[in-house]
Amino acid sequence: MPAICVAIEIGATPARVWAELEQVDRHVEWMHDAVAIRFTGEQTSGRGTEFLCDTKVGPFKLVDRMTITEWQPAAAMGVRHTGIVTGEGIFTLRAIASGTCFEWKEQLRFPWWLGGPIGAAIAGPLVLRPLWKRNLKALKRQVESVAG
Repeated sequence: MPAICVAIEIGATPARVWAELEQVDRHVEWMHDAVAIRFTGEQTSGRGTEFLCDTKVGPFKLVDRMTITEWQPAAAMGVRHTGIVTGEGIFTLRAIASGTCFEWKEQLRFPWWLGGPIGAAIAGPLVLRPLWKRNLKALKRQVESVAG
């Protein structure tokens, strides 16, 4: 499946956006599909952090098992999905004149019972991309309300 990519401009510095982003357990505050995040060990930040994310998209509920694979403060956070849905994703932050360009890119593989490659090809542009755009708008509101 081709990567799903969404981006938004946030009126705050990459360091300010990172201050929200690095609090992984608080992603449920701006990710409408993330219901709960539970760390599976003592580590709650940085490369190697592992957690379970209860995810709900429409009628579908699943537990997404993730490991943080990249952690570059104010620049990038990468994850590997190893649960029912597998794949890789990354958030990148880049300074721009108006603040920060936040990009979210995911390459996901769905199990057969969620349609496999065909389900992923359909869900990506029709469900996930609009959902993630909505999530980024919520993050933008959250960051800018604190920054402003």
